[in-house]
Amino acid sequence: MLKFLSKVRIEFNALDPRLASCMEFLAQCNARKAKESNPSCQVQIKRRTDDFPPRITVTFVNGVEETFDATATPAQDIRTMILDKGQFLETEQMFKEAGEKWPVVIPDEELLQPFTGIKPKKAEEKKQ
Repeated sequence: MLKFLSKVRIEFNALDPRLASCMEFLAQCNARKAKESNPSCQVQIKRRTDDFPPRITVTFVNGVEETFDATATPAQDIRTMILDKGQFLETEQMFKEAGEKWPVVIPDEELLQPFTGIKPKKAEEKKQ
């Protein structure tokens, strides 16, 4: 997960009962496998003393910053969003390295072509 990130900032009040997502996400960031995937990723923790809701801010390797409301978003959902966006970044990088245009533009005439579908042989055999 951290391999797609350059910085993680976790803000919470230790006395706030809504901090579960922050603590779970912090545990995921501190896992050995996550740290090994990107040792240069900075993980910052800000312990607040006010009533500010817990939040997690991540900065991707391309500089894009995204903030999550940790009161409404489970840590696993945040992790999934990061991995999805990371795969998108990897795909974009792969196209750029290959000298291809990004984003890929599919011509309208190709989008309008009918798709006949592909059925595995076992599915066809069961119908008979």
